[in-house]
Amino acid sequence: MTDVVSFSIQGPIAVLTADNPPVNALSAAVRQGLQARLREAVAAAEVEAIVIACAGRTFFAGADITEFGKPPQPPQLPELVDELEACPQPVVAAIHGAALGGGLEIALGCHFRIAVPSASLGMPEVKLGLIPGAGGTQRLPRLVGPELALQAIVSGDSVPAGQAAAAGLIDRLAREGSLLEDALAFAREIVADRRPPRRTGEQQERVEAARGRPELFAGFRKANARRLKGLDAPEAAIQAVEAAVALPFAEGLKRERELFARLMAGPQSAALRHLFFAERQAAKVAGLPSGVQALPVRKVGVVGAGTMGGGISMALLNAGLPVVLAEVSEAGLERGLGAIRRNYEGSVQRGRMTAAEVEARLQALEPTLDFARLADCDLVIEAVFEDMEVKSRVFAQLSAIVRPDAILASNTSYLDIDRLADAASRPERVLGLHFFSPANVMRLLEVVRAERTSPGTLATALQLARRIGKVAVVVGVAHGFVGNRMLSRRQEQANRLILEGALPWDVDRVHTDFGMPMGPFQMADLAGLDLGWTRERSSGATVREILCEMDRRGQKTGAGFYDYDSDRKGTPSPVVEKIVLEFSARAGIERRAISDREILERCLYPMIGEGAQILDEGKAQRASDIDVVWVYGYGFPAWRGGPMFYADAAGLAQIVQALDGYGLAVAPLLRRLAAEGKGFGDL
Repeated sequence: MTDVVSFSIQGPIAVLTADNPPVNALSAAVRQGLQARLREAVAAAEVEAIVIACAGRTFFAGADITEFGKPPQPPQLPELVDELEACPQPVVAAIHGAALGGGLEIALGCHFRIAVPSASLGMPEVKLGLIPGAGGTQRLPRLVGPELALQAIVSGDSVPAGQAAAAGLIDRLAREGSLLEDALAFAREIVADRRPPRRTGEQQERVEAARGRPELFAGFRKANARRLKGLDAPEAAIQAVEAAVALPFAEGLKRERELFARLMAGPQSAALRHLFFAERQAAKVAGLPSGVQALPVRKVGVVGAGTMGGGISMALLNAGLPVVLAEVSEAGLERGLGAIRRNYEGSVQRGRMTAAEVEARLQALEPTLDFARLADCDLVIEAVFEDMEVKSRVFAQLSAIVRPDAILASNTSYLDIDRLADAASRPERVLGLHFFSPANVMRLLEVVRAERTSPGTLATALQLARRIGKVAVVVGVAHGFVGNRMLSRRQEQANRLILEGALPWDVDRVHTDFGMPMGPFQMADLAGLDLGWTRERSSGATVREILCEMDRRGQKTGAGFYDYDSDRKGTPSPVVEKIVLEFSARAGIERRAISDREILERCLYPMIGEGAQILDEGKAQRASDIDVVWVYGYGFPAWRGGPMFYADAAGLAQIVQALDGYGLAVAPLLRRLAAEGKGFGDL
């Protein structure tokens, strides 16, 4: 512990400096070191004040979550924070980088706080299905008031030091690069002024002002009801802040610990913690040598200025990469540029960026009809029509234009990357980069490793993903890869269910009640029912084909499975209900009442079975990778952990029994694991 927390005395001030790279996580060693050094400082006769600081790039950036689920090691964080607050000498927290979670609770246990302007402070525990458990829900309202505390704890978002200072959380802003010097000066000033320790738990003014105002909490719940639906941690956070207002400090701490313990033992936190580690595991790619060098990417080409090409271009521009956007027609290029500009203007109107930032991005975009302008790009991503012949032709054309060391990537959602690589002169430089729509917003990137993709090409794609803020998951070549391959199983069942007795809005409601942002038919309307459909080949063989033939092609035409108003708000359509009923009758299907449970199981369980088959074929490295794909790419509720984690929690034997009962196929791996009493997490 003496290695991770150092101790020095400068005049009447003791300085305790933690050094636990990379983010000074509050591991057992750090907690033990802080406690030992604090006691050493308290016992030193010459010490009149104490400064707690951190080496490296940040203040304490939170708990060491690798300790979650393990036997607790003393001192636990609540005990350490309480000891800090009880310290007889004034204690100053010197904050740089980020003070997050338990790190902010350490700062709250100190009597004064100084931070550089670039620092940020927050309590992100809710994002792991938890609340602060070391007094954060009780101390923060006493400094900034319950309204701001509610917003901070329930959102889990960080705020910059200047905003924290205006709220009363930070006592003084230091100069950038002079934090320790300014913290020592602040501590000497406290000593000179004979200021006593200002213990946060003893501050009453802000919480007393909120007593007898239950509408404060009722209003917050109402205003955030839709966003917080189904989530346990935000409601627990609200209850904890209510306790800070209504109860004495000691009782409020006890209530916080009760709520924290309940969440820690609950399914939602387990799911969110699983996802936290799953995202990090996804970055560990089998067969990728540790020393392989990624190629530098200084300029990127995008072929196709449609919805996906425009979104991909924005994702690259937002990361500071120059982009050459190539199209085959002037009209297509103009449409694409117009859409990009409108999207950016919307961001300006919402206050997410300035007009100057937009112009800087657009200045880095080179629109062209001349594919030769792609010659000096390090990477070219094609985003043209989803047709193998068209894409192969583009790959052959690009191979003759780009540099020998340039990478060619396809944004295909379904097609065989190995076949596309056949059309390229250097197949080892080819892979898939499957962005999700809208590509400038959605975090998932399926990186499709083809049979001949070189390690350097793959490493470059993964580095690019990090640079543009995407969560990359490496997948193998298969129709639909991972996400869309599983999605097709859900859509098959959804289509069967509406013929057997359910209606599209019944199926969608079950999905949104489960926590999905939208159901299968809402998603189809949003994407456009005419994706891959042509009037020439249409035969009215499905409900979807009939709707397309009627020009009900989704939101873009004002009607699809739903009827849409001018704001694209959908309502169940009597026209569609009539079409579905007539289709069932022509097909000789006797309709019946279908329960919500059957809808959920028949849509979700075949997806899980397909996930098992994907694992068996080696098209995904691990079950948790599939969870990452579905949470970040399809809106599977994070608090359920992803479909494979959900399956393990439900029990694979139950899923096999249900699939057998519905007469649906069961993947061999799924049946084997169920028979052995194992889960996907055991693989």
